Amino acid sequence: MLNPYKIREDFPILKREINDHPLIYFDSAATTQKPKQVIAAIKEFYENCNANVHRAVHTLSQESSELYEDAHEEVAKFINADSMEEIIFLRGTTEAINLVAYAWGLHNLEGGDEVLVTLMEHHSNIVPWEMLSKTNGFQVKYVEVNDDGTLNYESFENAISHKTKIVCLTHVSNVTGFINDVKNVAKTAHEHEALVLVDGAQSVPHFPVDVKDLDVDFFGFSGHKMLAPTGIGALYGKREVLEEMEPFHGGGSMIKEVTFDTMTKRCSSSLNDLPWKFEAGTPNISGGVGLMAAVRYLKDIGMNNVKVHEENLTEHATRRMQECDKVKIYGLKDASLKCGIIPFGVEGLSSHDVALFLDSYGIMVRSGFHCAQPLHEKLKLKASARVSFYIYNTPEEIDRFVEVLREIEQL
Repeated sequence: MLNPYKIREDFPILKREINDHPLIYFDSAATTQKPKQVIAAIKEFYENCNANVHRAVHTLSQESSELYEDAHEEVAKFINADSMEEIIFLRGTTEAINLVAYAWGLHNLEGGDEVLVTLMEHHSNIVPWEMLSKTNGFQVKYVEVNDDGTLNYESFENAISHKTKIVCLTHVSNVTGFINDVKNVAKTAHEHEALVLVDGAQSVPHFPVDVKDLDVDFFGFSGHKMLAPTGIGALYGKREVLEEMEPFHGGGSMIKEVTFDTMTKRCSSSLNDLPWKFEAGTPNISGGVGLMAAVRYLKDIGMNNVKVHEENLTEHATRRMQECDKVKIYGLKDASLKCGIIPFGVEGLSSHDVALFLDSYGIMVRSGFHCAQPLHEKLKLKASARVSFYIYNTPEEIDRFVEVLREIEQL
């Protein structure tokens, strides 16, 4: 079983005090803290083998290239992709979704087509499609959400049709923590010959993910939400789909050769192999090294252990928070159906007021829309405070959090 007290020893930042109180970090859905193993891996890279990848035959470049490719391999195995060729490194989930929108959608969507998006999506899975629809003329249709913040599968069944070209949904809501039945959605989408894009930012860090079992066409996630540094993430894509897609960016590394035709006075280029055809320019090499270290750290713990630990914390927090008189938990409350996230409010106070009061006691929580304003509107909320847990959180931290909530209630 996961031992959070031992794990905490690997996280230097958790030794901090905020406003003379021990730091309690309940904002891991926004970004996770980094263990010393990840920090050391990045430091080791810069101190011993820093060089550009795939650009030289000297020792440092060869070592750097090998590390960067190993990182792709490690991520591929972590989510059970067929090979590293199906793993594209980029800045995070947002860029992964934009890559699909502009490398696939720009060339495959037109007037009369429909893109299906749920109302529980992060803005990064809404805005790119709305922007592209203004250029290409297709329609973005939205799947309804139930009053408890769960996906309305009947609405999905009614909305999908032969016009649907791609279904875009989050694996786990970053507001409610609800886990969508992605496998079932993908099955229905494929029956209508539509592709499936999944935002896995809140799932890959928290429980085992098998992209082949889910049978999705695209799956994006962010490194910084799973112990890795910011600015690194990955997009999984089925090889046959990626091979047919156009590049996202043009530049170095994404081509095999560029030649000049003296007759036409123009240059022509041939594209590089996967995944490099989508990784133009100097990549975030150290980020890839950090992501590899993070994946190995999580594998050592065991993703099933991570899942059980978070379920226990969520169940404990839900029970303790319901003991408060003026605290209301929004949306689904069943810990077995969600993933380490609890949105809440305190009667008479805004979400920012709650967050600032908690901060004065060293407790870090998120407040606002969490980049999911349509879902908040559906839940009839102006905003919400949010606690989100990870491998380094403990029941004692939750108990302290509830103590402070009771103090807030006295205001």
